[in-house]
Amino acid sequence: MSDDTPRVAALCGSLRDGSHTRTALEVALSAAADAGATTELLDLREYELPIFDADRDREAAGDAEELAERVREADTVILGSPMYHGSYASPLKTALDYCGFDEFEDTTVGLLAVSGGAFPVTALEHMRSVCRALNAWVIPHEAAIPNASSALEDGEFVDPKLEKRVRTLGRRAVQYATIEPDPDSFESDQNVGAEGK
Repeated sequence: MSDDTPRVAALCGSLRDGSHTRTALEVALSAAADAGATTELLDLREYELPIFDADRDREAAGDAEELAERVREADTVILGSPMYHGSYASPLKTALDYCGFDEFEDTTVGLLAVSGGAFPVTALEHMRSVCRALNAWVIPHEAAIPNASSALEDGEFVDPKLEKRVRTLGRRAVQYATIEPDPDSFESDQNVGAEGK
């Protein structure tokens, strides 16, 4: 493959063995690969990430530096999370807290959220807010998977329309991997915590 092949990484915010989030991200990555990207699933079960402590250097925080490097290398990052208490999951929050502008500024980001009940709209909104504060460019198309236990069966989507939505996210991750981002956001000017990670 050429050096300009888009690199798409998916960051899975679920630690469950039978995670519907992980399954959906794998579908999105499959679509990205079909569209010509190299892909990587960043499974947070494989990283030792202590609770974020601003007084601890990232290099001294388990696998945080390794994870940040993997995120930094991607042209597009797809964030995937189950919805917990109306927001996204704490493993993903911890992973994002160890990242900053170096990892996300001017990077294309796709969003995917899964819930056991109704549409996980607030989880998507919260992830979008974090990305805006990091000056990432978030793909307008997002994937929401409600009623996940009935939406997925044996690792496959039951509803082809839902699968199409997730696969579209994967294709958009490639299509917009090198888009020229919008000007910096107001939120990023206030985001001093993302400096000097």
